[in-house]
Amino acid sequence: QRLACPCRSVYDGEEHGRFMEKLEARIRNHDREIEKMCNFHYQGFVDSITELLKVRGEAQKLKNQVTDTNRKLQNEGKELILAMEELRQCRLQQRNISATVDKLTLCLPVLEMYSKLREQMKSKRHYPALKTLEHLEHTFLPQVSHYRFCKVMLDNIPRLRQEIKELSMSDLKDFLESIRKHSDKIGETAMKQVGIGGNSAGIRWESPVFWEEVHSFPWKFCFSKPRQGVEFGILLVPGAQDLVDFSPVYRCLHIYSVLGARETFESYYRKQRRKQARLVLQPPSNMHETLDGYRKYFNQIVGFFVVEDHILHTTQGLVNRAYIDELWEMALSKTIAALRTHSSYCSDPSLVLDLKNLIVLFADTLQGYGFPVNQLFDMLLEIQDQYSETLLKKWAGVFRNILDSDNYSPIPVSNEEVYKKIVGQFPFQDAELEKQPFPKKFPFSEFVPKVYSQIKEFIYACLKFSEDLHLSSTEVDDMIRKSTNLLLTRTLSNCLQNVIKRKNVGLTELVQIIINTTHLEKSCKFLEEFITNITNVLPETVHTTKLYGTTTFKVSGAGAPRPGGICWAEPKDNSGLFWEGCATALGLSSGALLLSRSWEVFSLAYSPN
Repeated sequence: QRLACPCRSVYDGEEHGRFMEKLEARIRNHDREIEKMCNFHYQGFVDSITELLKVRGEAQKLKNQVTDTNRKLQNEGKELILAMEELRQCRLQQRNISATVDKLTLCLPVLEMYSKLREQMKSKRHYPALKTLEHLEHTFLPQVSHYRFCKVMLDNIPRLRQEIKELSMSDLKDFLESIRKHSDKIGETAMKQVGIGGNSAGIRWESPVFWEEVHSFPWKFCFSKPRQGVEFGILLVPGAQDLVDFSPVYRCLHIYSVLGARETFESYYRKQRRKQARLVLQPPSNMHETLDGYRKYFNQIVGFFVVEDHILHTTQGLVNRAYIDELWEMALSKTIAALRTHSSYCSDPSLVLDLKNLIVLFADTLQGYGFPVNQLFDMLLEIQDQYSETLLKKWAGVFRNILDSDNYSPIPVSNEEVYKKIVGQFPFQDAELEKQPFPKKFPFSEFVPKVYSQIKEFIYACLKFSEDLHLSSTEVDDMIRKSTNLLLTRTLSNCLQNVIKRKNVGLTELVQIIINTTHLEKSCKFLEEFITNITNVLPETVHTTKLYGTTTFKVSGAGAPRPGGICWAEPKDNSGLFWEGCATALGLSSGALLLSRSWEVFSLAYSPN
């Protein structure tokens, strides 16, 4: 813009020619200055060009040398380049491998835990599998959650939990079926241990030390040598846990507890066991036919409660004492009802006695596990009355056989040995008879020592039932005396009555019967002593029952009063009154035998019509 103004003024002022002249003059001045300067520096420039031409040759040589060196270097460096490329690839692979190892280090524990989980589930170790699943979910998977396989595992965890839950429940069902099948064997083992321990080792069942220890460790007691430090023998054998594997119920309980469904599990277990209890408590319809039927029934009940007691002491809250007591109350009522029904069909006293012993063993076994059994012993007192009735029926047959086989003649004795044998069977003492030479005769017939021996056998049979009933000596004595009184006043009296009523009984036989009953009456005091000796209860004890045999066999002495003023020592011509005296002599004056019509029976037997 600064140059434009002068140029414009030149053209506008018509001084163009002058301007051109001045400009050419200026150019010429500068050319001269340039020429001067070139002339001044020409020699240096020539020298420089000369030197440059010299350098050019050297530069060409250097170029050739560099080219050769470069070619040689390229040839020599190809292998190094290849090696460096390989090294680069190796370093890259090494970095990749290192990164992979690091990732696998994180993933491998997850895969190992998952493999362990599947192996545990395959081997039915469900509770460890559940613990493994928890570790896998909360510890390992969060560290590698960005991998796809971890998402698959996380999605499978609920399904695996449900699978573990279902498998453990299946094992529990198998366990319930197993204990249902093994209850009989478990109960048999428990009752054997009490039976053998109580009989051969002298265990004192009433000892609080025993019951405390048995209740604390009930499954450990059985057949081994007595341990030291206990006042009685305690025997050890395998218990319920050796016959049944309880691990399924423990595992299932733990699994449901971990899964937060413990209440569901407890409810299911108790419900199923109640159902099994009802099945166990249903007796077979033919149980009363054999003792094995009762034994199997008791074994199943004992086995059921041994298992429940074991569960009570080895788990925390799966069952509690209130639940066990509820089951026991139900079992006790149903068992007693079943025993009352089925025992009423028993007519064999041996079977009733064996049943009583089995019930005592049953009660002692369950008492050892802390169950109250007083009602069972109360029921045994009811069975005792039935036992007495069956004994009376049995001995009625025995007495009938003795009376039917008797010849109603005095027993002849030919030597001392036979005499001592009879005296050993029947308490007879007669100084005059002892002084008589052999052969001689006892005043009574054979049925007297036989009946006396059978009465003692009856007393022994009654005593057997009273064993192990936890009765006092007075109660045992009272029971034996009452039963013996029934034997004398009812059974034996009826048998004598039937003999007298026979049409073929003559006067001689009736007289011998009177003599026999006289000696039996005298033997009652020996029966009293016999009972006292076996019960250790003195006759003077308050409330002691007296034998009524002296009334049954009462034979009036001389001058004894009789109905109608008749005395046995004053026989009258009136034969009716005579036979009334015979009836009185047979103990009928008290009304026990009701034989006042014996003379009428005898008269009918010998009536000419």
